[in-house]
Amino acid sequence: MELLVVLGFRSSYLNVLQVLTNFGIGPLVLKRRVPAVCIAIVAASIGSGASAQSCDDRFPWTCQGYGGPPPPPSYYRPAPPFAPRDPYAQPSPYGQSPYVQPSPYAQPPYAQPPEARPGPIMHSIDPALRGQYAALYARVDDEPFPIPAVKLGDIDPEFLRKPVMLPTNEPAGTIIIDAQNHFLYFVQGGGRAIRYGVGVGRQGFGWSGVATVHDKQEWPDWYPPKEMLARQPELRRQVTELQSGIGVAGGPRNPLGARAMYLWQGNKDTLYRIHGTVEPWTIGQSVSSGCIRMINQDVIDLYQRVPVGARVVVLAARS
Repeated sequence: MELLVVLGFRSSYLNVLQVLTNFGIGPLVLKRRVPAVCIAIVAASIGSGASAQSCDDRFPWTCQGYGGPPPPPSYYRPAPPFAPRDPYAQPSPYGQSPYVQPSPYAQPPYAQPPEARPGPIMHSIDPALRGQYAALYARVDDEPFPIPAVKLGDIDPEFLRKPVMLPTNEPAGTIIIDAQNHFLYFVQGGGRAIRYGVGVGRQGFGWSGVATVHDKQEWPDWYPPKEMLARQPELRRQVTELQSGIGVAGGPRNPLGARAMYLWQGNKDTLYRIHGTVEPWTIGQSVSSGCIRMINQDVIDLYQRVPVGARVVVLAARS
């Protein structure tokens, strides 16, 4: 190794001496300056070689030509952005509100993102129909309590209100509920009907049969059955003593929403209702305790069409 360095130094010295002589630099200057210049050249060559020898492909920033910073340590994870809070968020009457977000001091923000609102992720609507649906589901201010506009992206367009053809032997004015497919039809006659998307009872809480609309109420109070209070004791924190018992007064936080139609069979209350909801993103799902829930704007529309005594047919789910 030492021999190679010496030979390299001598070769470099002679080459530099020849170049400087060609430029007219005198011998005295050459004797003083050229050794230092050659030493610098040889040192740079040795350093470059050492750098190349120390290059490790596992750590690319140690190699020649690498211009980027070293990568972050493997345990680093960037924090996800917190989801914006819904301006229409209301505490859920069925338990803890889905909008409650964990305290940022409880754990690092990247350890677990805030709980997302249940329901599908942003559905797209035919641009040709968007304006029509925006008008149907716009904010309603001429009610005792304001009804927020529906976020159309929260609901599958299949479950938005629309006129359809419906071959049926049921007379006009009948309500037909297809619980399995999450549709409610208001029969208009002539093979036509208005179809609404609905939320229905989850497994074990379904109901089928024929009933009539015994009563209708706007912004009704809600009186949970004793069986429901036994199943969900947390509901007791939300109920108060009302005129007819323990319940939740009518209003924007009431789970029955803006309207309710009460279904009876003969002289017996079935305890099932067709009603609005404060959770419109659940339309098209099986989430209730058996009742038929609708978007508030839809239940208001249906309420205006259906008289007391109307026939209601709830189809049995097909296995």
